Amino acid sequence: MTDLYDSQRAMRAMRRAAMQRGVIALLDVGTSKIACLILRFDGEEAAPQGEGIGAMAGQSRFRVIGAATTRSRGVELGESCAIQETERAIRTAVQAAQKMANVRVDHVIACFSGGQPRSYGLAGTVLVSSDIVDEQDVARALSSCEVPDYGANRDIIHAQPVNFALDHRSGLIDPRGQIGQRLACDMHMLTVDTAVLQNLIYCLKRCDLELAGIASSAYVSGLSGLVEDEQELGAACIDMGGGTTGISIFMKKHMIYADCVRLGGDHITQDISKGLQVSSTVAERIKTFHGGVVATGMDDREMIEVGGETGDWEHDRRTVSRAELIGIMRPRVEEILEEVRERLDAAGFEHLPSQQIVLTGGASQIPGLDRLAPKILGQSIRIGRPLRVQGLPQAATGSAFASAVGLSLFAAHPQDEWWDFEMPADQYSSRSFKRAVRWFRDNW
Repeated sequence: MTDLYDSQRAMRAMRRAAMQRGVIALLDVGTSKIACLILRFDGEEAAPQGEGIGAMAGQSRFRVIGAATTRSRGVELGESCAIQETERAIRTAVQAAQKMANVRVDHVIACFSGGQPRSYGLAGTVLVSSDIVDEQDVARALSSCEVPDYGANRDIIHAQPVNFALDHRSGLIDPRGQIGQRLACDMHMLTVDTAVLQNLIYCLKRCDLELAGIASSAYVSGLSGLVEDEQELGAACIDMGGGTTGISIFMKKHMIYADCVRLGGDHITQDISKGLQVSSTVAERIKTFHGGVVATGMDDREMIEVGGETGDWEHDRRTVSRAELIGIMRPRVEEILEEVRERLDAAGFEHLPSQQIVLTGGASQIPGLDRLAPKILGQSIRIGRPLRVQGLPQAATGSAFASAVGLSLFAAHPQDEWWDFEMPADQYSSRSFKRAVRWFRDNW
């Protein structure tokens, strides 16, 4: 039963040790690109400062000293489908980042967007052992949460306390040291497909990298794409990647829901490729330089040279109007946004005090999206860029790097998870996290 708990604690300890040594690598394994950042932590600041909930290891000052990206290979829909290809791409990115940083890195924190994430809200209640709430009471409240039967082939990657209530006072961030009798806890749990997780871990092992943490791309994109007020008041981050579109909803600075639509920018490229009968490479170039989703009168007259390398002069010299290109792209973008709208409705997003939606990720850069999205998702929409972090190269400051930048915040300022507390052995719920132990047992 305690395998999951011990293995996650081992990962946390490994992360702390790497931070105290000074460097750690971050890896965003995406469908269209693999990004690697190397962080250096300032020695004194890297040590844990305080144990407040929501800041398990304190605050750490860091700067990016190495960054590299490479075209993703062997990854579809955010999931590795060809291990050797993915391994080669990861090695390329990590080696290039190490060369730039002039340092060797053994420990890596990774994020991925596949695995069909599913969210669960759990609740638990205990009586406080003495009048004042202590660490053990919090641990007992967490372990009392009744875990649903989430399926045999799924594993937990996040299990975060998002709210505490003491007697009749709710909305507590850290109940420790307060006086009361009855402690209740709300927890958010995220599960993913076991096989997807195992494939990624196997890839990292083949690259001689030690896993010091793993996160959902939807979560870390929200950390970097949403500003503090948005995370506090309630906002959704829509991370439009190459193969998937991640959705995360934050409230009171905690993620309370995550999901994923298995459509992204690559599907738009495929539509252009089929519609114009060109290769994917040419379609990607046309999308990047001429794409859009809102047509104006000018677009009928703006002609785009399709190009190509078939050897057929007539075929390769074709032109299409920008209006035709928009006609190919817009239906797919609308489909993605409508799927997102369905997931937000299912999550009860309309009941949050703030209705802010932030679009980020590479596909969010399509011109005109800021005018189309409000018609489908609601009025409070902005295109988000990740927060600036020290040392980040200018080339890595765009929306496409939201997950990678979010990973650096996840590494430096981790939120508490279920396994950060010393769980009383006799207090495990009869169904608590029993199915979540397999991949940790198999991989550690």
